[in-house]
Amino acid sequence: MMNGTHVLITLGGYVDLDKYRYVYFVLLLTVYVFILCSNCTIICLIWIHRSLHEPMYIFIAALSLNSLLYSTAIYPKLFVDVLSRRPIISHSACMLQCYLFYTLGSTDFFLLSAMAYDRYVSICKPLQYATTMRTTNVKILLVLSWFLPACQITVSIVINAKQKMCRSVSGGIFCNNSVNKLHCVRSETLANFGVFLFLNIVVVPVLFILFTYMKIFIVVYRRCSRAREKAAETCLPHLAVLFSFSCLVVFDVIVDQMEAEIPKRVRLFMMLQIVVYSPLFNPIIYGVKMKAILKHIKQLFRHLGK
Repeated sequence: MMNGTHVLITLGGYVDLDKYRYVYFVLLLTVYVFILCSNCTIICLIWIHRSLHEPMYIFIAALSLNSLLYSTAIYPKLFVDVLSRRPIISHSACMLQCYLFYTLGSTDFFLLSAMAYDRYVSICKPLQYATTMRTTNVKILLVLSWFLPACQITVSIVINAKQKMCRSVSGGIFCNNSVNKLHCVRSETLANFGVFLFLNIVVVPVLFILFTYMKIFIVVYRRCSRAREKAAETCLPHLAVLFSFSCLVVFDVIVDQMEAEIPKRVRLFMMLQIVVYSPLFNPIIYGVKMKAILKHIKQLFRHLGK
């Protein structure tokens, strides 16, 4: 039995690390640089252009900012690990990474819920939009999107940190729920609270988003084709991002529940998807599908090409 505050955890999820060390590093660095550049471009364009100072684009900028924070909580440690002979992390650093991973991941669902509500009011109750989505309310939604997940994940991490550990080799490449398998005894409290968290920060927001967009599509179906086209232009990118981030959650749950049954190469591939898929493709989805943002991106490239 080991004292969790002093133990070093070995991250044993890599495949042929000695052989492909520099391949891992170059690929991860390339992805991280692209994540930084693409998300920073979205944020800067929305910040600079007053025509994009609307709630919908502010929430998109917040989502891009969250992707930057999420990636920065994971990638720098991955760089160190792939260049190390033995990928290790202290228990306290592991708990911090786990906290940031799940807090920032959960924030995406809350931000997407805020976006769904914004689109619902804009399309279904346009006369109330200016009052409902005024600046103060937008700020409140943004604060709650980060604050509520942070508070709930804190409780889970505190419970987790108090558990005694009998093993020190994790099957992952970063700290997530796979750390729970290192505990000497399975904690019923932690398991039950984990179910509560999953329902509260994943299932409820997803159901809210789907219900909201169902109401939107019912309303626009009764209107002219132009209204349907405009609704699809603003709503479909949000649903695409929801789908991509839901895939992240599915991968994380599968890896956590079936770690021993999944081949190591498949497990590594799935864990890489968790840190690549959403932060990499979100800005691409918004940059291509949102005409207002795409217009400014084209102008930016034309300016850089001169």
